Amino acid sequence: MKTDYSKLFILVFVIFLSACKSVKQESQSSISVIEVGENEFLVPKISSQLAGSWEKKIEGYRATDTRYFDLLHTMLDLRFDFTNMQVIGTAELLMKPYFYEQKEVVLDAKDFHIYRVDLLEDGEVIPLNYRYKENKLTAYLPRVVHDTDTLRLKIKYIANPNDNNQAGSRAITDTKGLYFINPLGNESKPIQVWTQGETAHNSKWFPTFDSPNERMTQEIKLTVPKEFRTLSNGILQSSEVTEEGMRTDHWLMDKPHAPYLAAMVVGEFAEIQDEWKGMQVNYYVEPTFETGAKEVFKNTPEMIEFFSNLLGVDYPWQQYNQVVVRDFVSGAMENTTLSIFMEDLNLTEREAIDSEWDGIIAHELFHQWFGNLVTTESWANLTLNEAFANYSEYLWYEYKLGRDEANMHHVAEMEKYFGEAEEKQEDLIRFYYDDPEDMFDNHSYAKGGRVLHMLRRHLGDRAFFASLQHYLIKHAYSAVEIHDLRLAFEEVTGMDLNWFFNPWFLASGHPLIAYEVDYSIPDNLLLTIEQKQDLTNTPLYRIPFKVSWYHEGERYEKDLVLDKAFQQFAIENGVPVNQLYLDEEKVLLKKTVTTRPKEFFIKQLQESEFAIARYEALDSLMTYFPNELRLPSLAANTLEDTFWANRELAIMFFAKEPTLVPAGLEDKIYDLADSDSQNTVRLAAIELLGLLDGEKYAPAMLRWMNDPSYYVAAAALGTYLAEETNTNRKEIAERYTSDANVRMTVALAEYFIQESILGKSEWFHERLDAYNRRSLYYFIGYYGEYFTKLPEEGMEKAIERLTKIAKSEEPFYIKIAAFSALFGFVDQPGVLDSLKQMYELETDESVKRYQEYFLIQYLD
Repeated sequence: MKTDYSKLFILVFVIFLSACKSVKQESQSSISVIEVGENEFLVPKISSQLAGSWEKKIEGYRATDTRYFDLLHTMLDLRFDFTNMQVIGTAELLMKPYFYEQKEVVLDAKDFHIYRVDLLEDGEVIPLNYRYKENKLTAYLPRVVHDTDTLRLKIKYIANPNDNNQAGSRAITDTKGLYFINPLGNESKPIQVWTQGETAHNSKWFPTFDSPNERMTQEIKLTVPKEFRTLSNGILQSSEVTEEGMRTDHWLMDKPHAPYLAAMVVGEFAEIQDEWKGMQVNYYVEPTFETGAKEVFKNTPEMIEFFSNLLGVDYPWQQYNQVVVRDFVSGAMENTTLSIFMEDLNLTEREAIDSEWDGIIAHELFHQWFGNLVTTESWANLTLNEAFANYSEYLWYEYKLGRDEANMHHVAEMEKYFGEAEEKQEDLIRFYYDDPEDMFDNHSYAKGGRVLHMLRRHLGDRAFFASLQHYLIKHAYSAVEIHDLRLAFEEVTGMDLNWFFNPWFLASGHPLIAYEVDYSIPDNLLLTIEQKQDLTNTPLYRIPFKVSWYHEGERYEKDLVLDKAFQQFAIENGVPVNQLYLDEEKVLLKKTVTTRPKEFFIKQLQESEFAIARYEALDSLMTYFPNELRLPSLAANTLEDTFWANRELAIMFFAKEPTLVPAGLEDKIYDLADSDSQNTVRLAAIELLGLLDGEKYAPAMLRWMNDPSYYVAAAALGTYLAEETNTNRKEIAERYTSDANVRMTVALAEYFIQESILGKSEWFHERLDAYNRRSLYYFIGYYGEYFTKLPEEGMEKAIERLTKIAKSEEPFYIKIAAFSALFGFVDQPGVLDSLKQMYELETDESVKRYQEYFLIQYLD
């Protein structure tokens, strides 16, 4: 468009005159002049502190990555240098400009050595100039390209995943992207290679646009020693012996997914074949655990069927494989068609009897829809992946084990969030964070899942799942933000849902509800509620909720909406009621303040149809009115509760105070120990019998030691060994010293420590070497205690081993356990100085807080 410069000059001149006029009136206004050369500009006076705050907010905003190119396809040809722990690779990337014309391509490629970059065009190989700096590979194109152009780049490189490794997060503890496990084969673990791409770590082993809003199809050729199996995304196309002792496997992923979901695994694995509607659903574990894996993963096809039917969208990928690897840096990862799990899921056939891994298996499977088919466009929106995966655990438990089981899980997840909320409170959609890894917390997961649960209960199942179906179909194979989810629900239900999404997803905190009930008019109770949360940093919520009551054995409920800071509700119950429940099923994510007498909890325990409400009542009685459980009828009711967690809680209470067990209930406890349907209940009952009369129940303990369940067997072993009247304890202990299960080990360790049994140092060292993750965490304290009590068994070596673990890259909870165990030796020369040094060098603030606690306790 041609510009009329004469008009522009007049406009500028008028503005200048106006400016001069304002200057003359400066004493009467809040306008000041800043001189810049010969010109004067008028700006309002503003607080430098306020401006700095806004500037910091603008600078700290975590925007969705700009897409300069659309990555269409990635082809990788990879080999591995096990000695130097390097990836020798060739990558071909097919792409086109996203919208604007481009003159260069900038790729993420962390810690690479680049050999060459070529443009493949019309059968020609055109070498390109390039720059590699600060983990970015910039390839300079020979001409400007437009969004109608398609180009193919070929890059030859070596990737060094071990270089410049950064600390990860609590959920993903490392950032190498690709991991060589025992690459030289000189450790007591298998040789493996595996990847972990989330958040932006796959660019440690192949060049890409490492952003969740990118999508590509892919093929990966893996050349490995022929004894190894390979796994990757999609379908294995071919497997050919290419040279002496080597084989090349070709994997094709022909449906687009985000780069962080690309994955591969190399190692020796047994294959357990399964299927869903003719589609491959296989499980891969170390050969030792093959029979156990059949039990651990057996529900996967049923999960796929359940989720497909529930969502109205069939499992969207070509197949589904699950593999268990060593030293994984997370609990699990939902790579498209290939979920990778930590080694805790390596279970023997006997250990798998008590497998508790359905939750994590469901979690990673549900990601195949929420996260893989529909992907968060930025890490700020991570809860769009993780809240759904977290909530899938509830959905599976509800379907498979019943609503009571699901509600127990729901409250446990709620408590995870509340625990974290004591330290920090963040928006679920978080546009300000220091590092994407910060997003992997109990806000994105546990709180997000609870928010979805509230939305489901408010809208009803039909609307909730129809909205999810619409969301998945509308946004399949694309990236989304929170507003896409809200709009999907609004498009299906016809409702405006900003009132729900704004406070729960775009603000932080949770309601603090104080309430009381006026029972003076029994057929029309008066409920008074206040929202007591700090409204300077937490919203005032609109909260749909239910109140309920029981009359003549029948349950009644009423829907109400709290949308004020102070509100009263006439319940109009119509029949005489002396006990009203607010949110009886614990749907709401809230903290509650109220006063209820012991009679309230006793009645709640006896009449509520929800196990979670009975659990709350029992827990409250145990905490505030423990003597009430002396009543034989009440105690008997708790031990006969239809829900296992309530039976277990009651037994655990009596185990703390065995004298409170009413007369006549011992036989009931024995029955629970012998034949309860839940092995954790049997475990608790066995331990209680040992406290009541260990000598009397010794024969039963000997029988239960051979139970298939390790929960039961280990409880019986530990109980038997703790009873001093059993004269053959040493013989019994020796019988089980070769059993590697950590529960049996802990039972034996407790006995060796309490009885000061000499000569067991090597057994303790061997067990320390054999365990990792949760098993190691359980065992470390016993290891330290043995050598603290019996220093002649090799205290110096124990200190050395524990120090090494406390300084290692182990998961945070193991480092803390080792640090704590070292305090048993704190009076030994150099130990306290070593602990102080560990504290000074620790970079994980959570670990540091625990270390500080232990140090302060000792120094005080």
